[in-house]
Amino acid sequence: MAQHQSGDTGAPSGAPSSVARRIDGIDAARALAVFGMFAVHLGVASHGLLPEEQGWALHGLVRGNSSALFAFLAGVSLALMTGRTRPVEGDALRRAIVRIMARAVLIGLLGVVLDLFAVPVAVILTYYAGFFLLALPFLRARAAVLWTAAGTLALCGPVVSFLLRRDLVPTAPRTGSLTSLPEFLLTGYYPAITFMTFVLAGMAVGRTDLTATAVRVRMAVGGAAAAALGYLGPWLLLERMGGIDRLTEAHSTFLAGAPLGSMDAWTAEQLRENTRDAMHSVSGQVPTDSWWWLAVGTPHTGTTFEILEAVGQALVVLVVCMLLAERLPRAMYPLTSVGRMPLTVYTGHILVLAILIPFQTETTMGAGGPWYMEWFVFGSLLFASLWRYAVGRGPLELGLARCADAAVTVVEERRRENGAR
Repeated sequence: MAQHQSGDTGAPSGAPSSVARRIDGIDAARALAVFGMFAVHLGVASHGLLPEEQGWALHGLVRGNSSALFAFLAGVSLALMTGRTRPVEGDALRRAIVRIMARAVLIGLLGVVLDLFAVPVAVILTYYAGFFLLALPFLRARAAVLWTAAGTLALCGPVVSFLLRRDLVPTAPRTGSLTSLPEFLLTGYYPAITFMTFVLAGMAVGRTDLTATAVRVRMAVGGAAAAALGYLGPWLLLERMGGIDRLTEAHSTFLAGAPLGSMDAWTAEQLRENTRDAMHSVSGQVPTDSWWWLAVGTPHTGTTFEILEAVGQALVVLVVCMLLAERLPRAMYPLTSVGRMPLTVYTGHILVLAILIPFQTETTMGAGGPWYMEWFVFGSLLFASLWRYAVGRGPLELGLARCADAAVTVVEERRRENGAR
């Protein structure tokens, strides 16, 4: 993925060394995002240590939030690669753009290949590559501009998506993780109209001084406030202002257009529960049969409330991970090691699942059997720690960096040749 290597920052050569110092807390947060996707992909039945009730609680916590955190941290890394607090310009910007485009192409191709294994997982890599390309026009933007763009998209994006999907771009059956441009932009598992908010917010954070205490305090307080609003807004609108009843009337085929008040109390509550279940079953964007769907805040709904909650949690997680990585570097070493090679670990878990799934005989949910989650996490921590200690960069990350550097070399040679003519 996009990595915040010191050599990729694009910082001027005379910049202080602290500017180029790697922030291990970002790696730790990225590892948590990867493990959160493990939990979603493997399912509740994959837990050996957690009872089923706690397994469902963990699943509810990480579903949607882990992929949002992944995209948010991609934005942070893009900002760190392109100058951190001072966006690069001129030749440095051109080289950064070439590197990002090369990485996007390779990551996108890898996503297509992984999708061919037909593992029951919504592979994010092809979407991720597209997010890189959409972020290119914002590489020179400062934090204030990026926050404004993210806020505008968070407020207007869900409404635009609702209108377009209702009137122009109906949702089609999905045959893969990503098969068309409308899926990438609007109707897929990770639609850009939602996930670019996370990327832009991450870029805004990456344009600030993440080593400053005041910045971290603002991130923690702002993140907590955004997450609280993301949770409390839907509760107020749906449970206290009647939104759940309006959604039930629009969504329930049992009512057949009749008002919910015409049902007895027990039946009405059962129908409300069915609607709540439908809210938690959304995977990408809400239905368009009622405007009240935009008041929902459950994962993968792409509403303003879901975006607020996910960005708020991402900010808090990042602050906590930075503090822990600085105070407990040895204890956090395995976690930060995974975060330094997310592409390798993510790809590895898809390939391992492709091997294991045909041998499964029964599972209640997801792709994994009992104890899969614990073994996948332990294996990732062990592999990443040993590889980092012995080699350094992850194998796929190293190959990606070399290909990106080669692309820069080719472009620079072509420019020199054209300039000499």
